[in-house]
This record gives sequence, structure tokens and C-alpha cells, in this order.
Amino acid sequence: MFDERFLAATRASYDVMAAEYAEMVGSDLDAKPLDRSLLSAFAELAQAGGNGPVADVGCGPGQVTAVLRCLGLDAFGIDLSPEMIAVARRSYPDLRFEVGSMLALGLPQASLGGLLAYYSIIHIPWERRSDVFFEFHWVLAPGGQLMLVFQVGDDRGHRDEAFGKAVCVDWYRQQPDEIAELLRHAGFEVSAMITRQPDSAKKTPQGYVLAHKPVAEGGRVTSRSSAMLLAACAASWQMLLGAASGAGMSSQSV
Repeated sequence: MFDERFLAATRASYDVMAAEYAEMVGSDLDAKPLDRSLLSAFAELAQAGGNGPVADVGCGPGQVTAVLRCLGLDAFGIDLSPEMIAVARRSYPDLRFEVGSMLALGLPQASLGGLLAYYSIIHIPWERRSDVFFEFHWVLAPGGQLMLVFQVGDDRGHRDEAFGKAVCVDWYRQQPDEIAELLRHAGFEVSAMITRQPDSAKKTPQGYVLAHKPVAEGGRVTSRSSAMLLAACAASWQMLLGAASGAGMSSQSV
């Protein structure tokens, strides 16, 4: 039996600091051109699949959900924290936001065309990541796209204070190769991995992994649209990986 107390602690911590956190990350993407480019590629691939809406899981105050909508996706947000969801609904009243846990999303099987976890798996204990990835696989339709973004490393940490308030939240850094292996175990095919080097001495490398739920049966692609999706995936990511290699970033297409 797994200990789920970390969920309650994480929920309560983000409830306490929801307003301050939202203000801090409000324009965060403005200074992250690579992130914007990768989100755009993810959106293009999800649209090409035509498999349904896209969930921003761990959406926080909703700013990335709004970006996905601007990129043409039928995007909605899910977050563990009711206060974060309240902030998101106030900030983006035309978008859909729901309270939920990535361990049990409560969505129908194969109902999503894409799923983004933008710095949200960082609060999942290492031993629970497989549970999360199996849940992601369950809700994604065949051909559905998955994008994970996280801090790279081998360490874990704990915070008991944020914005001058008492919190109790753990964070876990990840290794892209390990994430890729866990995704394969959950049934995904990994399309690409990128590691961006720190942009300051106080920060860590950042990891990006794109994967998709297979659309093939018995080694054969089941439709022309599926074949086009896989071709678009390869072309888009090769272009981005070429740009990454010229900008001092390590990348791997798999």
C-alpha cells in the first residue's frame, strides 16, 4: 500500500502560496524561447493526430494552458490544488480547469489527443512515476502525444517555506534516460529527448522528453493519417534538434 500523504502535503502547500506562485510564473515563458518552440512543435503534432483535447496536467495558474489554446489546441488544465485552479479560472475564464491528481485523472480511456506535464512530475516520488505514466497511457488515444518537462539531476529536496509562508513540499529531479525507460515500460514510444544547460549558476539543466502512444498493431501503422503523424513527428523534432545542437544543448532522437 503506497503512502499518499505526499499528495495532501503538496496540495496544501500550493493552496497556501497560489497567488504568489501565479505572480512569479506569470511571464516565465517570455524568457524561454526553446520552451516556446517545443510547445509549438508539441501542439503541431497533437493537432496532426486529430485525437481529441489536450490536457495540461499540473497546470498551476493556467498560463501554459492558455499558450496551448493560442497554439490552436482544445486545451484544458488539471491541477491538484483547488486554489491554483481558482486562480486559473479567474485569470482565464474562457478556459476549462479541473481539480485532479495525475495519479488518477478521472478521464475516459483513450480520450486525449495530447498530454503535457510542464514541471509537474517533479513532485511525484521516484517510485510512483510508473503509476503516473501508466495513467497517462490510459487516457491518451493511440497516436496521442506526451510531453514532459523537468529539472535534470539525481537529487531530491524539501521546502518548508515559500514566499514567507509555511509549506511542506518535496521535489525530485529526473534523468532523461530513466524517464524514457519508464515511459517505454508504460507502453510509450519515445520520440526525442533534449537537455538544456543551465542559464545561470544557481539553476540546473532542464529536460524535455516527447513520446507518443503507439498507433501500430503488429508492427504496421493502422492508417494513412497515423503514418502522416509519425512522419510529422520525425520532421518537426529533427528540425528542433538541429537548432538545439547549434545552441549548446544536448539532444537525442530515439
